[in-house]
Amino acid sequence: MKFFLKTEDEIELMRQANHLVGMTLGELAKHIKPGVTTLQLDKIADEFIRDHGAIPTFKGFPNPFGEPFPASICTSVNEVVVHGIPSERTVLKDGDIISVDCGTLLNGFNGDSCYTFCVGEVSQEVRQLLKTTKEALFKGIEQAMAGNHTHDIGAAVQAHCEGQGYGIVRELTGHGIGKAMHEPPQVPNYGEKGTGEMLKAGMCIAIEPMVTMGERHVRLLSDKWSICTADGKPAAHFEHTVAVRQGRAEVLSTFEEIEKQNN
Repeated sequence: MKFFLKTEDEIELMRQANHLVGMTLGELAKHIKPGVTTLQLDKIADEFIRDHGAIPTFKGFPNPFGEPFPASICTSVNEVVVHGIPSERTVLKDGDIISVDCGTLLNGFNGDSCYTFCVGEVSQEVRQLLKTTKEALFKGIEQAMAGNHTHDIGAAVQAHCEGQGYGIVRELTGHGIGKAMHEPPQVPNYGEKGTGEMLKAGMCIAIEPMVTMGERHVRLLSDKWSICTADGKPAAHFEHTVAVRQGRAEVLSTFEEIEKQNN
């Protein structure tokens, strides 16, 4: 399997693309509130990304059926785990959660990050799901260093989430990223320590725990994009793009702009 190791100059371009993703999510954070439609959020993101000289990577990206994704961001509400399609019919309500996954192509390199937002007043039980999923992301990132393996990341995510009674989605994984949005290797959110592909300095990977409140099983909706929990319970999704180093991984994307709005 061919891995695409990045030079320092290429990692800098990756950082710029990922910083724009973080800025876009921060802009969306200002608008996520009851009464807003997910299509309105998509229009804001599309304009923001293009105004900053980039292209929204998701728009037109094909699914396994060959059908292009029709929007610039994925907006996955409540039981939708990933790949929710923005719609004027999906109106955010108090107590909802929404995962917004965003990708940009800037100067030939991709950025990719996701954050799960609360809409208005969300139950403590659901807030705990979000907290645990975000913690799991950073526990996975701690394992993303040269000499470790992809399943070291997955094992850390799995232990943290399953240890608190949550489910780990297995049908979807993180991935390598660079000039293409999806590159080798796959980065699962479960696994046995010391197995999987060995990580090398210069790899850039997207780590993205997808965690369910109930059972881990998922199903594909009739739109052939949206993947939701089989039991209808909420799911959370957080994602960072990182550069693998000899020591601690360098996080190239950022939640800083989002959390400015949340504080």
